[in-house]
Amino acid sequence: MAMKIIFPVAGVGTRFLPATKEVPKEILPVLDKPLIQYAVEEAAASGLGDFIFITAPGKEALEKYFAPNAGLDEFLARHGKERLLDDVKRFYGKKITYIRQEQALGFGHAISLAEAVVGDEPFAISLPDDLILSERPVMTQMIEVYEKYRSPLIAFMKVPREEAPRYGIAAGPMLEERVFRIEQLVEKPALADAPSNYAVIGRYIMTPDIFPLLRRGRKGAGAEIQLTDAVVELMKKRQVLGYFFEGRRFDAGTTLGYIETLVHVALRRDDTRDFTRRLLRGLVRDEKL
Repeated sequence: MAMKIIFPVAGVGTRFLPATKEVPKEILPVLDKPLIQYAVEEAAASGLGDFIFITAPGKEALEKYFAPNAGLDEFLARHGKERLLDDVKRFYGKKITYIRQEQALGFGHAISLAEAVVGDEPFAISLPDDLILSERPVMTQMIEVYEKYRSPLIAFMKVPREEAPRYGIAAGPMLEERVFRIEQLVEKPALADAPSNYAVIGRYIMTPDIFPLLRRGRKGAGAEIQLTDAVVELMKKRQVLGYFFEGRRFDAGTTLGYIETLVHVALRRDDTRDFTRRLLRGLVRDEKL
């Protein structure tokens, strides 16, 4: 199914300062690829090729990353590095739109800026901080569910109950093994107020009727315009679904989560797996001394 996909990448990346003072968090490397490329590759593998990046002042390096670099291309070609050349040219020619979020008014506000580009069609949203390793791309899984139900859809996973205040949390009846109808949705609730341990993860398929609700500009958690609040309003008009995806999610937007991401990505790759295993075994032995 062809649809546009939004990548909200306007955040400052304060958890990674001072590194992110000049380098956008989204192009910090996870081994030899920047974080943003994993999200873009997931979208491309799901048949999506119309990318919308919501950026901010200071994110010029991210905007340049997917642009052609004639000097580098010529250098790689001259030195016979065809594989590397293919890698850097993979996204040349893709339809990419950059929209600046001049003020940090929230996730919902960032999504609202794409309304004119998205138009009257369903669209996807991917948060690159959530790197998901899976046999089938998560967005592929979600598109299949959307095509069955034709309802807005949000990715979920179950978390330890004590972690609920860190997430958007939902509850509702199961419709099939991995799909449930959202009847309650709360952004970062107090532990006592969490309706479940079903946590929102950064993959969405939304319908264009979310935009009028975002345009109202109502501020929610963190005094920002939240997508969650608009979804709650949307639930009064139509069914909104949650989907427990197949795969493992890593929070690459935090320092500890970034370390975990690096280790697991290295363990999945043929060229780094054995070295990483030896390294981890050695570290375990050293810790016992």
